Amino acid sequence: QVQLVESGGGLVQPGGSLRLSCAASGSIRSINVMGWYRQAPGKQRELVAAVTTSGRANYADSVKGRFTISRDNAKNTVFLQMNSLKPEDTAVYYCNANIVVAGLITAGNYWGQGTQVTVSS
Repeated sequence: QVQLVESGGGLVQPGGSLRLSCAASGSIRSINVMGWYRQAPGKQRELVAAVTTSGRANYADSVKGRFTISRDNAKNTVFLQMNSLKPEDTAVYYCNANIVVAGLITAGNYWGQGTQVTVSS
């Protein structure tokens, strides 16, 4: 019913930039918080950044000042601009959204399939 599709991952050198996108589609009534998580090999999935419908954002300390999250509410899309990338940013990045499906009242938590980001020289 609801699908999150990510794009924009890839291989980049240290200091480089990437921009991730995630579009939500399906029978959507409304979307609350949208965010990005990441999971590196052997580590737990962690929150990278999240943004509310009004545009209020919060970030993990490790990415503050380097990453910027934004969203286009009209297109049900969230973005993650990643600058000054470091090897330790290497991970699979997952889009997450809190969505109220059409015809329902309560929200559910939805995930994208993940996109690989590799920072290496």
